[in-house]
Amino acid sequence: MSALGNILKKEARELMTPTTFIPIILIAIMFGTLGNAFGNIEEEMQEKPVIGIINSDEGNLSFITTSIIQNYSDVVFKSNNISEKEKGLEELKDKEGVALLIIPSDFSERILNNIPSEIEINWIMKGAGILDSISSSVVENLVYIINRNLSIELISTNATVNATIALNPTYRNDTTYFKGRELKGVSPGDITNILSSQSTLIPIVMMMVIIMAGSTVISSMALEKENKTLETLLTLPVNRISIVAGKIIASAIIGLILAVIYMIGYSNFLGSFEISGQINIIDLGLYLSPSDFLLLGLSVFVTLIAALSFCMLLGTMAKNYKSAQTLTFPVTLLALIPMFITMFKDFDTLPIALKALLFGIPFSHPMMAPRALLFDDYLLVISGIIYVAIFAIIMIILAVWVFKTDRLLTGSVRRKKKGRSLFKLK
Repeated sequence: MSALGNILKKEARELMTPTTFIPIILIAIMFGTLGNAFGNIEEEMQEKPVIGIINSDEGNLSFITTSIIQNYSDVVFKSNNISEKEKGLEELKDKEGVALLIIPSDFSERILNNIPSEIEINWIMKGAGILDSISSSVVENLVYIINRNLSIELISTNATVNATIALNPTYRNDTTYFKGRELKGVSPGDITNILSSQSTLIPIVMMMVIIMAGSTVISSMALEKENKTLETLLTLPVNRISIVAGKIIASAIIGLILAVIYMIGYSNFLGSFEISGQINIIDLGLYLSPSDFLLLGLSVFVTLIAALSFCMLLGTMAKNYKSAQTLTFPVTLLALIPMFITMFKDFDTLPIALKALLFGIPFSHPMMAPRALLFDDYLLVISGIIYVAIFAIIMIILAVWVFKTDRLLTGSVRRKKKGRSLFKLK
């Protein structure tokens, strides 16, 4: 029993280290933060949406409709003149509104004559993230409440009402204004459905590619040090810049292959996606041109180079293969954070602090690029490519510097003091 106890104590001491607990604690904090964000969804859904109304009809049914809208929402613009539509949209944009509802002049007359009437909804869409669609979902539920109350009114007061009209007295005519585009015939929910798959798929694919390629580089460096092959290589009369250049070029080739595979798969995916088999992305103008694909491929390629260079620098710190597994955590965390953020929120709707965080993480830019390119936000994509390229150059310079020192052989950097080279061994 004493031998077993000693073994248990030994193994526990080896496992209970900061490198074991810190990654788990940080991941728990990250998921706890996301949990708090999801916990606020119900409160956000209970908030009254900010909308505007243009009611050109003086009938009783339109009065019922406007009463419901005023009870369930915060009306910041109200008019009876359709010509004031542009004024209403501008006022809603200034007040963070969600939609402008227009009731035509023959609204009540058509329904009473057993003809479904139109409710024109002009949506002001702020973001395409999953959480950005909550406010529009509340307005869609409001339209459902309007139809239900109109049905009750028709059934209780009009004995000759058509059953079809009684169940569906109105229909929607949607127009969505999003990032400078006027998208007719679709609601924010439709656009979110179009973009949700790529918003989910692309970040996950990029996260997996970065983690897999990064962990391979770090593990490779650790194995070379553990097997003494790196030590042998560094003692040969080979320029160390050439060693780093060879590793970077090899990583670049792998990155290019991964980027090409990624682009081919994404191109096929994006070109075939449709909404209910009726509205596709070509009809909406939401497609990428050849130049857009070039920018997207460049963003992916530069990011992979930056990730591999960063992982190579981390790999120089690994003492053995076991310690290399811990060093993959920073790469994993830097890939997971932008993946979750870009899936659930649009970059334009994030607070300034989160925008700075997301932009500062180099791995986030290829995750944001597809959605930005679909809406011609070239400034974000090009500035992201430049930033990631600078980050990659800095990582490469640091890796070259480490290889030119004796850190890999002696465990520390060579220091010069009074004209002599000293080695500080750990």
